[in-house]
Amino acid sequence: MLPPNEPDHLPKDPVIPVPLPPPHQIAMLTAGGLATLLAGLSMLGPFSIDAYLPAFPQIRADLGASAIEVQQTLTAYMLAFAGMVLWHGALSDAFGRRNVILVALVVFAIATFGCAAASSVHYLWVFRIMQGVSAGAGVVVGRAIIRDLYSDAAAARLLSMVTMIFSIAPAIAPVLGGWIVTFFDWRAIFLALCVYTVVLGWFSWKHLPETVPIEKRQPFNPRFLAQSYGAIFGSFLFHMKAGVVAMNFAGLFLYIAAAPVMLPEHLGLGPSEFAWLFVPSVSGIFLGALAANRMAGKLTFARQIRVGFFFMLGAIAFNVGYHAFLPPSLPWSVVHMFFFTFGSSIIAPGATLLALDLFPHIRGTVASCQSFMTTLMGAIVAGLVAPALSHSVFSLALGQAGFALVALTFWVTARRYRRNLARSGRQIP
Repeated sequence: MLPPNEPDHLPKDPVIPVPLPPPHQIAMLTAGGLATLLAGLSMLGPFSIDAYLPAFPQIRADLGASAIEVQQTLTAYMLAFAGMVLWHGALSDAFGRRNVILVALVVFAIATFGCAAASSVHYLWVFRIMQGVSAGAGVVVGRAIIRDLYSDAAAARLLSMVTMIFSIAPAIAPVLGGWIVTFFDWRAIFLALCVYTVVLGWFSWKHLPETVPIEKRQPFNPRFLAQSYGAIFGSFLFHMKAGVVAMNFAGLFLYIAAAPVMLPEHLGLGPSEFAWLFVPSVSGIFLGALAANRMAGKLTFARQIRVGFFFMLGAIAFNVGYHAFLPPSLPWSVVHMFFFTFGSSIIAPGATLLALDLFPHIRGTVASCQSFMTTLMGAIVAGLVAPALSHSVFSLALGQAGFALVALTFWVTARRYRRNLARSGRQIP
């Protein structure tokens, strides 16, 4: 990690562990190039989720599956993602950031090709689980790489830059999926994702730096892992700060998971018209990340997070108020998503870095635990909450409001708890 007074660029001579190529074979990236690569790795998740949503009816017909069985391909992916994301960071702390990402890309490419070749919904479940096991490495390890190289405002700026680039994926994924389904079939979605993964793997092999020297790696043994996970999950502040991001994500993902029901049944939209939901959502993510990038170093994380909650609370108030009295309609049933995601994207960099800094010596493991909480909430939303609430747009509005208010409660509680610890002189966390 660079000291706070160091210039905002990547180090020229990173430590490259064996058996990676010699240093001269790895072309180092600028901060913008690194952000683009890490965002590309993070895009595997939304591409795996959003791109095939418009293809649900076609998958159901082609594989002779029920609607619930096809829905469970999403749940299986999310549960596998949540389970394995708990380990990506610990593996990268022990074996190196770069090695973990490269292996994960190989597994993901194989799984994606398997999805394209699946002859039954049960085979599709298996390969979706393989995708979930490997897709989270880029998100988790990418955060740790950023915090390894940068600190404070510089880290927040790079993290928000990654979010800005990454936000393109949820916007274009369902649109591309709809086009592919219209002109080809659902298998072509996974074949295109497989090609993307191979290209991404080549760029990662050529350009991704190793940010954890061998001498700084942590042991990968049961005792150390138990101590690390015990300390993290035993930290009240970690649960509160990581919970802010997880609940905000749940509020967004509720609408994404409910899209196959909400958009056609309540708003009368076809497979190629999913952009009505995803464009305002992703526009908010992009512009919110841009705002967070501009705020970094000018506002404290606490003030930045307050600004984000201001927009989120305004969005949920409008959404609940509108659907309490009026029927679903365009654009009013989706416009609030812009302001909700705008606010959550302002909140995310600060809340993420505050959680990572609770345990700086095992930052990768902390990133894993944080992503685990977020993804577990996504799996719960996809498997339980969205099916229970998608019968009514008003119910979805209430559900999203509930998640946002819980996130606000977590943040306020964390602030008060930290102040009380500081007054009593006790150690934080």
